[in-house]
Formats: sequence, C-alpha cells, structure tokens
Amino acid sequence: MSDPTVTPPVQPPVPPAQPSDFDISEEYGTARKNLPPVGILLICVAVVAVIVAAYVLTHRAHTVNAGSIDDVVAVEMPGQEMVMAAVNVSIHNNEEKPIWIKAIQVTADAGGSKQTDDAAPAVDAQRYLQAIPELKQHALNFLTAETQVNAMSKISGTIIVTFPVKADAFAARKSLSVSVTPYDELPIVMTK
Repeated sequence: MSDPTVTPPVQPPVPPAQPSDFDISEEYGTARKNLPPVGILLICVAVVAVIVAAYVLTHRAHTVNAGSIDDVVAVEMPGQEMVMAAVNVSIHNNEEKPIWIKAIQVTADAGGSKQTDDAAPAVDAQRYLQAIPELKQHALNFLTAETQVNAMSKISGTIIVTFPVKADAFAARKSLSVSVTPYDELPIVMTK
C-alpha cells in the first residue's frame, strides 16, 4: 500500500521541439480566398444599379395632365378694397383612368404681394354670380373639388376667387396661377 503523505515528483515542462507554422488567417480565410473575383463583383453591382435606375425612372411621379387659363373676369367689390374674379380654366386628362379634383387654389401676384385663395364651393359661387352679374359674362359650369375628369378627356369650368387688392392692381398683376390638385397625382399648375 502506498503512503498518502508522499507526493509524486513533478515533471518539468517539455519545450516544443520545433515552432508551429500555424497562421490564424488561414483558419478564417481572406477576402481573396472567400469572395469571387473583383470583375464578377463589379459586373453584378453594375447590373443591380441599372435595374434600380430603370425602375426609378419608369416609376417616378410625373404630370401627364395639362391645363390652361382661358379667361379672367374681375369685378371690384363695392365699398371694399377687394376684387372677385371668375377664372375659366380647361383641364386635359391624358391618362387611361379618370381623375378627381382634390383642391383648387388660385394665386395672384398683384399689388406688390402674392395672394392665394381657394376656389369657392359651387353653392357659394352660384350666389356670387347672382349678386354680381358682371361675373356671368363668360361663366361656365363651376369647377370645384370632387369634380371628375374622365379618362382621355377635357373639362372646362369656372372658378370664383377673391383677392384683397384694388381692381386696378389686379388688372396690372404680374401673374395669375391656378393649381388644380387631383387625388394621387401631382398638381396641374397653369399660369397666365
């Protein structure tokens, strides 16, 4: 039997006979070993860039509709420094589907400043024409929000707006712009 108080002799570590040729980069690899050649990568990147560019160019929002300002009649409001204008516009829907008008705004650069007004609703516009017969001279059907413009067709109508300028300042205006905004489309901007 052996004595438990006696400990076995400790052996000194054995030095390696020859240094190891282990390279950690071999273990995990390098880009040169794990990736395809640079030429193939550049071709793939170029193909993806061409596909993305073609998609962006063909699917961007663009105006396919047009319009024009046909006539403007302005009347000074009695006792006020304000004009009421009846603006006749035409809108051409060049799409294969109908569009609905979301909003109509008219901007006048007159009297040294730009003034903007929304088109009057049809009910109010009818009352304005009854109260001011001069506006009826060239009036058409009213063009208001929610008006439908059929596919591949043209619609003309009258917009009634007011601006806080005198009649002579409005007559000498620098510009008059009408912005018709359809749902899900870019605005149709007409300037005269």
